[in-house]
Amino acid sequence: MTLSSLEDLRAAQARMRGHVVRTPLVPFPLEGFWLKPESLQPTGAFKLRGAFNALLSLPGDARARGVVAHSSGNHAQAVAYAARQLGIPAVIVMPGNAPRLKLDLTRALGAEVVVVGDASVDRERRAGELGRERGLTPIPPYDDARIIAGAGTVGLEILEDLPGVGTVLVPVSGGGLISGVAAALKLQRPDVRVIGVEPELAADARDSLRRGERVAYPAEQVGATLADGLRVQQLGELTWAHVRAFVDDIVTVTEAELRRAARDAALRARLVTEPSGAVTVAAALYHRAELGEAGPLVAVLSGGNLDPGLPVELLTAGEG
Repeated sequence: MTLSSLEDLRAAQARMRGHVVRTPLVPFPLEGFWLKPESLQPTGAFKLRGAFNALLSLPGDARARGVVAHSSGNHAQAVAYAARQLGIPAVIVMPGNAPRLKLDLTRALGAEVVVVGDASVDRERRAGELGRERGLTPIPPYDDARIIAGAGTVGLEILEDLPGVGTVLVPVSGGGLISGVAAALKLQRPDVRVIGVEPELAADARDSLRRGERVAYPAEQVGATLADGLRVQQLGELTWAHVRAFVDDIVTVTEAELRRAARDAALRARLVTEPSGAVTVAAALYHRAELGEAGPLVAVLSGGNLDPGLPVELLTAGEG
């Protein structure tokens, strides 16, 4: 199985120039670490990078037929947005438990939305069926070389802006983001520590790394975490290969910690983060002893798409 090369990552960076935002590094006051806020992308999450890289790589006939993607939210919006910008028809398969805001925004971007069951295997299966029936090109959410390379441009930017970085924290779901970021960092600076972060309720990647084989979590368990973008049950085959090759460790955070971290990011760093993005902030704030001594530290804030009912709950997390 072929891992991402530095040439793949740099080609993606050049291909996407002008289509995605080059997000800054923002200091987290008093705590001595930096945030990489992918919430500042036009669709509010890092997923736009992989979507644009994948769609820009398509030949003309595939663009004309259209694409199909499956996602719990952020990948859905990213593919819908990139497809609209490039004039490509898009069909998005989403779970029934996706936040209403993400469903509505995906439709508003012009995509056809197909809703299925809550399990990731359900939406993957339906997306495959639609692709075969209509001749649509699949744009997977994470287990795809183009998606990984696009996400990896986050890592290229971190090294460009902070060459002396010592540790980078990355949220883990299906593994596309951490695969690309870890490859970008390790292929240039093997000494940089790359640590994934998951909710305790969806710690399949941590268990996989510990056991040396892919582990799957039940849909009902991962579905219980507030971090809806991290509800994937198992790493992909390609992302698992990247995790084994490039990731140093994976730590987990509790539901209470990710709630408090989202509040702290908003009130102290003035950045809105969804619970899925807050996991790295939680690790930096509450699990510093598990991360080692290598600094400076950067926490990738993967997205900021909040369901309308969540802000009050998150802003009062930990009070009293």
